Amino acid sequence: MNIFRNPKWISEFEYPYDGYEDISQKVFDEINQRLDKVQSAKPLVSIIISAWNEEVDILKTVGSLSNVKTKIPLEIIVVNNNSTDRTQKTLDRLHIKNYFQPIQGWGPGRQMGMENALGKYILLGDSDCIYPDCWVENMIEGLKIEGVVSVYGRYSFISEKGFARWQLSILEFCKDLIAEVRHIKRPFLNSYGMSMGFVKEYGLKEGFYMNKTHGEDGRMCYDLMKYGKVKQIRSNSNRVWTGVRTLRKSGSFSQVMKTRIIKEVKRFSIYFNTKMKYHPPKN
Repeated sequence: MNIFRNPKWISEFEYPYDGYEDISQKVFDEINQRLDKVQSAKPLVSIIISAWNEEVDILKTVGSLSNVKTKIPLEIIVVNNNSTDRTQKTLDRLHIKNYFQPIQGWGPGRQMGMENALGKYILLGDSDCIYPDCWVENMIEGLKIEGVVSVYGRYSFISEKGFARWQLSILEFCKDLIAEVRHIKRPFLNSYGMSMGFVKEYGLKEGFYMNKTHGEDGRMCYDLMKYGKVKQIRSNSNRVWTGVRTLRKSGSFSQVMKTRIIKEVKRFSIYFNTKMKYHPPKN
């Protein structure tokens, strides 16, 4: 992974539109052509994305997923999580299954997707992320290992003004290091809905929070641990790419690093305690 610039392949899916009305029919046609080839009526894998007010960014996710290289039969399901913009108009022009969930929250959206999924395996994605073409293969390879019930992958940030790639690489190195520590006894703290998978049979038994609760993805992973192991997919080529808008809430890059270091120092001791009950992390 280059520490000085974004990978070239993600630029194909960084659609430069401000709103739904700007999206050209050509873009929909290109994505749909790929979707028709990669999806199956009898999927082994169901990819579920919950989207709230993502009329343009959802193209990044679906567009990149339409480009996956795999022989595994799959389907893509996007749940419109009570959006107030034109997300539904975008979804209606894409050759994917889509549903409307009026209950606000990631949990209700993912629950609806899971209940309508046909696959044996569930992969969770976020509605503003870009996925590498090996993502499905790598995640399912991990899930097929005997005794594994859930997997999660790593992620990186797309650099932009104020957040240089080399700076983000430092942040990601520290984040991955902490993830290794967490994984020893508390792997569910690393399980984020942008890159997570599990066996549907067990997911249906546990279910997601049916309200707007942060950390419902980690809570699902925690509940699944009673059925088997959690595996981390460490490959850099499997990294999911996302924007820095969540980082900007903390301010500049230096402020982001300071805030995160303080948080990790305060909660570092819990990573070695297996007896504590699960509490959603406040990121």
